[in-house]
Amino acid sequence: MPRTSAAARTSYGARAPYVPYPSFTSFVKARGPVLLRAARSLTANPSDAEDLLQTALTKTYVAWERIEDHRALDGYVRRALLNTRTSQWRKRKVDEFACDEVPEQETAPGPDPAEQQSLHDAMWRAVLKLPDRQRAMVVLRYYEDLSEAQTAEVLGVSIGTVKSAVSRALGKLRQDPELTPVR
Repeated sequence: MPRTSAAARTSYGARAPYVPYPSFTSFVKARGPVLLRAARSLTANPSDAEDLLQTALTKTYVAWERIEDHRALDGYVRRALLNTRTSQWRKRKVDEFACDEVPEQETAPGPDPAEQQSLHDAMWRAVLKLPDRQRAMVVLRYYEDLSEAQTAEVLGVSIGTVKSAVSRALGKLRQDPELTPVR
């Protein structure tokens, strides 16, 4: 019989014990790229996403000793990201506005990398047009691969709210003229 470590020896169906992050620095090193991706999905500008993540991580650092369950750190930081983004949105300048007409992009037939990148960019532009709440739910559900229950927990809403908001958001994406060639 092969030897196993004490951490690996658990009863059937039991998980190995959770080892919390020993420090804030180790948490940021381990989870930073995932959290930056989440921040980028909430803003149109990569620099704004980095600023947003920095602000959320600063709030997390200040509260580090008060956070009892370090398994909930991702949720805590995501909540801080959403709250910070919502605050920024409420304080935004009025000179920001959406365009009525988006310039059409021509793509060559075939699955070449340029076409795939164009499709990816078009999808992101369409997602960024969604209202903040719907965008956050779509990003958490489909880009972060969270379940409806996990998305509801992160956002502090009911599962039904997540289902209806995601359904409305997907309907808007289906109607987006920039994504018409995809169908």
